[in-house]
Amino acid sequence: CKNCGKRPGRNGSPRTQILRARPNIWRIEDGEFKLGFHIGQTTAWHSTRRHIFILAGTQSGKTSFGPWWLDREIRNCGQGDYIAVTSSFDLFKLKMLPELRAVFESLSGWWDHGPPMGRYWSGARIIELRDPTTNKFWAKRADDAMWGRIILRSAQSPGGLEAATANAAWLDECGQDAFTLEDFEAVQRRLSLSEGRILGTTTLYNVGWLKSEIYDPWREGDKDIEIVNFPSYINPAFTYREFKRMEAKLPRWRFAMFYRGLFARPAGLIYGAFRDHMLVDPFPIPTWWPRYVGVDFGGANTAIIWAALDPTNNIFYIYAEWLGGGLTSNEYAEKAREGLFGAEDWNAWGGAKGETQERRDWKAGGFKIQEPTISSVEPGITNVIGYLKGGRVRIFRNLKGLRDELGSYRRKLDEAGDPTEDIVNKRSFHRLDAVRYLFTGATSPTGKKGAGSMRHS
Repeated sequence: CKNCGKRPGRNGSPRTQILRARPNIWRIEDGEFKLGFHIGQTTAWHSTRRHIFILAGTQSGKTSFGPWWLDREIRNCGQGDYIAVTSSFDLFKLKMLPELRAVFESLSGWWDHGPPMGRYWSGARIIELRDPTTNKFWAKRADDAMWGRIILRSAQSPGGLEAATANAAWLDECGQDAFTLEDFEAVQRRLSLSEGRILGTTTLYNVGWLKSEIYDPWREGDKDIEIVNFPSYINPAFTYREFKRMEAKLPRWRFAMFYRGLFARPAGLIYGAFRDHMLVDPFPIPTWWPRYVGVDFGGANTAIIWAALDPTNNIFYIYAEWLGGGLTSNEYAEKAREGLFGAEDWNAWGGAKGETQERRDWKAGGFKIQEPTISSVEPGITNVIGYLKGGRVRIFRNLKGLRDELGSYRRKLDEAGDPTEDIVNKRSFHRLDAVRYLFTGATSPTGKKGAGSMRHS
């Protein structure tokens, strides 16, 4: 209680008010605490698969379900660290944190007739878990040893995850643009030793990594993944009347994603001409096929894209990608040469018009990069769209980062829902910038087979 400092008892108003406010999740019946999930939440609750993703409509009970799933994982897995990550700091403060604190600082005591299971350390953004043997918390300070912790982070500030080894993770609103493929892979690395489970709960916002790395493999039969889908009105508190009202009001794609939890191509998707049939399984590329390389310079995020041209049908195969930073120019140049796999006939383009020094540095390292003939962004985008619509592009299926960017690269919408000229998170799409440079070069006079190439033994 904020007034007296005591933990409210069974008849105390704070805990009772919490229970009464969310009758669709929990209730008191004959003096006993009981969970009451709707059919969609129940399906996720009973899934035994390692990766469970709830793709559902807004206000359908996704976030309120997450803490209870994590609570059960803690009881099953025992001592150690756990992870709870949401897409942004605002969502962390407004949605995830209140739900977690309600469960672990109050409601968990009703579950096992004991004291609360957790306490929140605001400075460290962790929830300490009490020792179930002694019913006590170990720590006196936030950096003391603890029986267990829930490490709370947003995708915008994921610091602390790389040092953690966790038993399970809950990812809330992981379908938002701010929650990237790199964030998801970082969480997976933290669960490798324990082979921990992941719960993802989200409304859909794009057709990026969540579709290519989770939904598509599940549809193809991946036994590690469970997709649970339900519309907003499955929540008893969300009326079907409101559901139908929004259906009549919104564009079809927006309603499908936001209220039904179904993938659709959002308005403003820049490379909407890309289709799944353009994906191909990796294969050994003949060394005599000419190579084309696109480079986007950056201190922390340098992107390299490699493509090969099949001379028999004039189709480009994008077969490799790389994104990283912190290397010298010579090391970057060596990284670019490695992706050629011994091919001698190649050309490379990259950098904005003013990045002359970067091109000089790479040339000094033994990898010549030409200035793109199309320097403006919009004409470069139009050029790539032309290649896609012309059926001249194939992409290796294992290029996770590039596929994620293709499904997330879109324009901002105005109040009427129409695309504007502005690009959402424009500076985040380094791989696609490299693709744009590659294809501006491929259409230039020096892009002809063998022209301007450097030969290596």
